[in-house]
Amino acid sequence: MNNEKTVSALNDLLNITNDRIQGFSKVEDKVWETHPTLRNDYDQMVSRSQDMKNDLIRLITERGGQPDNTGSTAGAIHRAWIDVKNELSFDNDEATLENVVFGENAAIKAYQNALDSGDLCPESSQVVLDHLHHLKASHSKFEHLENRS
Repeated sequence: MNNEKTVSALNDLLNITNDRIQGFSKVEDKVWETHPTLRNDYDQMVSRSQDMKNDLIRLITERGGQPDNTGSTAGAIHRAWIDVKNELSFDNDEATLENVVFGENAAIKAYQNALDSGDLCPESSQVVLDHLHHLKASHSKFEHLENRS
């Protein structure tokens, strides 16, 4: 297994995970007044994302790589779009939560693509598969929001 390819794939996932963490900061506290039952699930998503970030940094470092602890350009553009959309939306709570679902869909796709690429070593594949499982589980809790619009 090529460590460079593994490190590159893991850094891509680290960027996506950082995008998720930064995107979570866009959810305003007033959303929880409208959707109090989602708050605990959301807090677990944020906590799990930090754990995922730490896992990825550990894997990258163990393989002799340097963690790219930034976010992606696409993630920055998406967060800017969220800001604009939230400013223009009459139903800011729903728009904000729909953006969480959109971000989770993007993360799921990136994690699946990393697994399918064949660039990950066996240990990294197992960790990424575990992360993907958690992403899908958290996504399913928020998925119904897309169907309400």
